Amino acid sequence: MRIKKKIPKPSSKRPPLYFIGYRGTAPSADELILWYEREYGAALAIHPEAGAPESWHITQGPWSAHLVMPLPTTHTADIMKTMAWEHELMGAIAPSIVPNRDMPDTVLFCARLARGLTLLTQGTTYDVATQAYVNPSDWQNRTLASFLVDDHMTITHDDQAKPDQIWCHTLGLTKFGLDEIETFYGKGLPESAAKELLTESATELLRVAQSPKVGTAFRLPVLGRTIRVVNHRTAAPTGRMMGFRELRG
Repeated sequence: MRIKKKIPKPSSKRPPLYFIGYRGTAPSADELILWYEREYGAALAIHPEAGAPESWHITQGPWSAHLVMPLPTTHTADIMKTMAWEHELMGAIAPSIVPNRDMPDTVLFCARLARGLTLLTQGTTYDVATQAYVNPSDWQNRTLASFLVDDHMTITHDDQAKPDQIWCHTLGLTKFGLDEIETFYGKGLPESAAKELLTESATELLRVAQSPKVGTAFRLPVLGRTIRVVNHRTAAPTGRMMGFRELRG
């Protein structure tokens, strides 16, 4: 008996990548389709779920995502209390379940949808992984014409983690099914070197689509350096526990 391969489907149980805060009426499917075609020259297909007109399965070619807009107030009451906005309603965008190697395209697709919904509603995007708020004016210069790691990740510097060192780490690699990465450098030293190390390392890890084991070394041609993974631990800089791989090199 031949087993038919199933196409990956979006999962409403998977944590969303973006929340969209807004007022008034959510954009119609036609409005979002027209906006997307004008911005990216590609056609969206939107399929409302049976019995749930506010829940859409959205595809563009092989990419797909799940949108619920608005979310039921029973699901948003507690979340809304923690948000730094005054929007009355909220939607959520979640990616389909795909292999890690396909996550950059999927995350880019979700970000494009978040951009469109924010511009159409004049609302605010909340990036769950980076905890960043993105307003319509912020999206104007972030066109998302192609995948750039800086559009989906932030780098944070924390001078309180250790007495004589600064903790530098990413936020956003969890979107791609990877651990975050970190490094430490002495106080008084420029932060640019640590930022370059993490940015180029993140690009390489997205290319190989996996978090390297402790002891693994990899080459960063742009920096002319070989980087080694020296530790794996968990930490909660945003209040949510996540894995970190420490890099040196």
